[in-house]
Amino acid sequence: MITAAFWKATAERVVRTFAQAELALLSGDGLGVLDVDWGQTLSVGGLAAVLALLTAIATSGGTEGPGITETVARTAPRSLPQ
Repeated sequence: MITAAFWKATAERVVRTFAQAELALLSGDGLGVLDVDWGQTLSVGGLAAVLALLTAIATSGGTEGPGITETVARTAPRSLPQ
């Protein structure tokens, strides 16, 4: 949990979860962007992001990644076949 790779993967997960919650609420309203209660929408997205962060911290005991079965691996970029 104290590695930079863990926090980088956790930050990505938190942002992704926030975006997914926001998109779910917006599309559930039929994309009526002007009719959305933005305070409630941002509140739900924020709560989802906090829960993703807490889940990553709670499950960080045995692996290097932010999840129970995940391992953050550093790999060299693949070159394209010629």
